[in-house]
Amino acid sequence: MKQLTQQQCLGADAALSRAFSLLGKRWTAVVLGTLGTGGPTGFRELSRAVGGISDSVLSDRLTELTQAGLITRTVDPGPPISVTYALSERGAALMPAFEQISTWAQEHL
Repeated sequence: MKQLTQQQCLGADAALSRAFSLLGKRWTAVVLGTLGTGGPTGFRELSRAVGGISDSVLSDRLTELTQAGLITRTVDPGPPISVTYALSERGAALMPAFEQISTWAQEHL
């Protein structure tokens, strides 16, 4: 079995810490998963699909995920003006990991 160096372990720890500092926030994974399965969605539809999330928390999560490059925000000038959220390429790249976590949770939690 290959042994990891301390540098490799620290690098992995730092990467996991960065990932979970964003993904570990309440509702973040649910919002990403909903966009991953439902496709581009407006704020109201997303709020209904997630269920139980307040508008202010959903707004915060969407802002954070947009700033992190995991989702895109598209404004249609209308009338009426509408905003649509969708997974970016970076966000879509997370979906296989989310599927594996979901499978693990079904088997072990």
